[in-house]
Amino acid sequence: MALARCSRAALRTSKRLSAFRCAAAPLADLQGSHGTSASCSGRPASWSGTSRCFASSSIEDETHDDFRPQVKSSPANSAADQIKQDITSSKVFIYMKGDPSAPQCGFSNMACRILDAYGVEYDSRNVLVDPDVREAVKLHTEWPTIPQVFVDGEFVGGSDILMTMHQNGELHSMLEASGAKPVQPRTG
Repeated sequence: MALARCSRAALRTSKRLSAFRCAAAPLADLQGSHGTSASCSGRPASWSGTSRCFASSSIEDETHDDFRPQVKSSPANSAADQIKQDITSSKVFIYMKGDPSAPQCGFSNMACRILDAYGVEYDSRNVLVDPDVREAVKLHTEWPTIPQVFVDGEFVGGSDILMTMHQNGELHSMLEASGAKPVQPRTG
């Protein structure tokens, strides 16, 4: 079945066609002799009228501002810059789902509880809020899962690795060597 000449031209004009219609004849007139739809140029030979095809090349002409595609104004590398800033500004940092007081994932919860057991201050970023950071941290560490824990700017691992390090004493040594500050007890 041949592609209509008008549709090829419309596809060349824009990849996003919001409307396409052939104003040549009613659908019944565009049926081929075998019951298949004919293209604009492949209309029945008995029909000698001319055809016109209309295509809109831009969705922006036909929709309200609230429904137009939104483009982020931040540069593409802002997520990578955010990650560098996060892991250098804190001795212990965790990328997690949720936040330490309300984790939204069992693995993130386990990682936070392990860090809490050592009583060290740590900062976190909720990757569910910013999908760009979520993907960028995975690329940065070449590690596919969340949570991701950093100590002294170095990637340590996820919750399973953190648990193993906790059990064999490596985590305690690493936190001491980093100089991570203990959490100040609350007063009052």
